[in-house]
Amino acid sequence: MHTMQQILKQKSNNEIWSVPPDATVYEAIQVMADRRAGALLVMEGAILKGIISERDYAREVILKGRASRTRLVGEIMSNKVISAPSTHSVQESMTLMTRHHIRHLPIVDNNVVVGVVSLGDLVKDVIDDQQSTIAQLENYIRS
Repeated sequence: MHTMQQILKQKSNNEIWSVPPDATVYEAIQVMADRRAGALLVMEGAILKGIISERDYAREVILKGRASRTRLVGEIMSNKVISAPSTHSVQESMTLMTRHHIRHLPIVDNNVVVGVVSLGDLVKDVIDDQQSTIAQLENYIRS
């Protein structure tokens, strides 16, 4: 089972995409669209303040009839951020994400954000691991 550190190293792009809390929701949605991301970290400098997702946008802006060009990210972001250290295994992180109903998990070591993993990243790792095990078993049976 891989650790979050190993998952982050395997990702083709481990950039940390973020916006400040005083950015408009429109600006955040534009960054998400440009990056093809479902969520962004909300950072003040190097400090993690929250996370904003497409889900937050739908629930807090669209459904409430608010204007995304004037509403600030800090007003609608999730400020209770669930995170994990880079030493967490895929299993531990998937359990954490499932328990808290989240799709994006900031990886934080010593109060420093080192990356973000999505549920898709973790599912891909589990599938790759299972396929490797199956191939090894098939080779064992054939020999």
